[in-house]
Amino acid sequence: MLNFILLSLFLLPVFGQSAPDYDDPYSPIFTDKPVYSWTDKMKITIISPSWNADRHLVDSIGDTSEHAIKISTSEHSLESYRFTETDVNSGIFTGEVILTGFTHDADGDGDFDTSPRTIGNGPTSGFLQVDRDSAITISFEFADGVVLVESVPVSWNVGTINFIEDVFFVEDSAIIRVVDLDMNLNPEALDNLPIQISSDSDVAGIEVNAVETSESSGSFIATISLSQNSASSGNRLYSLPGDEIFAKYDDHTLPKPYSTSDNLEIETSATVDSSIPPIERIQNSPITFSDGLGNPMESFSQNSQMQIVGTIGNYHDFTQNFVYLFQIKNDKNFVESLSWVRGEISSGQILDVSQSWIPNKSGKYQIETFVWNSISDSTALSPIMSTLITVK
Repeated sequence: MLNFILLSLFLLPVFGQSAPDYDDPYSPIFTDKPVYSWTDKMKITIISPSWNADRHLVDSIGDTSEHAIKISTSEHSLESYRFTETDVNSGIFTGEVILTGFTHDADGDGDFDTSPRTIGNGPTSGFLQVDRDSAITISFEFADGVVLVESVPVSWNVGTINFIEDVFFVEDSAIIRVVDLDMNLNPEALDNLPIQISSDSDVAGIEVNAVETSESSGSFIATISLSQNSASSGNRLYSLPGDEIFAKYDDHTLPKPYSTSDNLEIETSATVDSSIPPIERIQNSPITFSDGLGNPMESFSQNSQMQIVGTIGNYHDFTQNFVYLFQIKNDKNFVESLSWVRGEISSGQILDVSQSWIPNKSGKYQIETFVWNSISDSTALSPIMSTLITVK
């Protein structure tokens, strides 16, 4: 019976080893990113079945001087850093280190935004100071005289900013996205990034905080409302249909060849429009005529001055910029006169626009009036009005 028991023990399978296999040093080191920014969280994995010492326990490696794990830059180092097994009997060991950068004002407000330090013994308690454009080396003394090494670079990045749409309607909210991995200053909390928003109608604009989408994403979102009737305030921006709106921030964490003291303005733009078709935005009424004293005119004489009076109305709930054009053509379809008036018409306002003209020849004339968004952007805000008159 005793012999049977001893035989059974010898036939039991063996899981793991209490010492590594010197002849086959298999222990690859992996990082969760190929390149890190200066304040990232590093997640490191070491696959080492030879160091799975006890199938019933969660093992650890690296925290002894004989078989140490070292995580270091050229100037700073975490020595004998402990990694722990992901599960009993897995043979996969992990550790985390938070990079703490160096002393630097990352957002240009005059204050330092980092707390550089190198401290911790693992598996998730480590902080490591790094410089811009450096590298981090992970080394594991797998066995006596057998050191396995992996290295990853650290680099700053040029950020990007964009509106999520090219065109926003006046009743919409505008969303701005910034991607800047270097502004993920605390990989265990949501960071904020100040950005400036302005419009053609409010060049001073507002400053808003873009909030990181997750703890270590480096992607930031800000949402603003667009107002045509209220001044800019908080997260509200005054803008009119036809405006360009602008978003920008200063990137103070630029890669080489920039220096650490350089900054770059990162900017984007979008257009504000109305869901009301442009041709229906302003009502253009038929023109009338008056003399210099404002008395109505029904007949017209050569070399006599007349006032051509147009009337426009804004029956929408937003103020609009406009250009009102007067075009006068003779009976041969040649343009005799072209003039315009720029202005702004408020919600609910009815406005008279006039232009004087002295016909120097008798004949038939066609007077056309146009209401456009601007001279450079000839978007029609109402249908063309045309009137035919005879000058004697």
